Amino acid sequence: MDTNEHNRRAQILRDLHRAPPTLLLPNAWDAISAAIFEAAGYKAVATTSGGLAWALGFQDGEKTPWPEVVAATARIAAVVSVPVTADIEAGFGDTPDAVARHVVEIAQAGAVGVNLEDGAPHLPSHMRTIEDAAARISATRRTVAAAGLDVVINARTDVYLHGTGDAAARFEETVQRGKAYLAAGADCIYPFGLIDLPVIEKLTKALGAPINIVGRAGTPPLAALEKAGVARVSIASGATMVVMSELQRLAKELRAKGDFAILDHRMTRMEAQQLFAKPKG
Repeated sequence: MDTNEHNRRAQILRDLHRAPPTLLLPNAWDAISAAIFEAAGYKAVATTSGGLAWALGFQDGEKTPWPEVVAATARIAAVVSVPVTADIEAGFGDTPDAVARHVVEIAQAGAVGVNLEDGAPHLPSHMRTIEDAAARISATRRTVAAAGLDVVINARTDVYLHGTGDAAARFEETVQRGKAYLAAGADCIYPFGLIDLPVIEKLTKALGAPINIVGRAGTPPLAALEKAGVARVSIASGATMVVMSELQRLAKELRAKGDFAILDHRMTRMEAQQLFAKPKG
């Protein structure tokens, strides 16, 4: 993908954040899942850090060697014609400059967007400081621009996952972090784990910017989120876990019963082949 095409897709992805309608964004973990999502009509595809790591034989949490993350993302981007945004966790780097270099590398692999999170399980607080997280976003925006590229930065904050204090304190910290990340160059704020609809609506008004909510069992319906002003809903590792659950069930039942009727399937081999009939990247 040349630079002009890359930046064109980045702008398409950015424009999709101008709700309504809300961008429903599925998270793929390999080429076939990405191709299936595109064939189903989704306007963009994300990666899931967990699903991608497990598919490659590693645990989630930046345990996958970075070159393998880049290569897997490149394979995903090559089989779809819609924008691809990559969940690269905290950026696989110890410093803002290292994170920024990695974002350039994942962009050169075909991703036109990235997730960058402020969670830091290795720290006592499990959270980076606002200043550190914002510096990573700022360095990313600056370095990507210097490379002649554009990326849509989805700044994930883990206040609702790791934060302390009461509901009011968590909300105020999320607003504070969101505003700092937007000022540093983020396009969208991702309060991971937040599914309380009144709080979501309050947050969209407080930030006045695109908000990404995680879609999972218990999340309000898409129509309600759209009414609350949510710009983007992604499903994280949800689809991966559904597929893994079904495969686990198949494996156990086939082993226990030896009945091959469980291998009946709705997708045909021809349909699978057609997903890869020609390169799209």
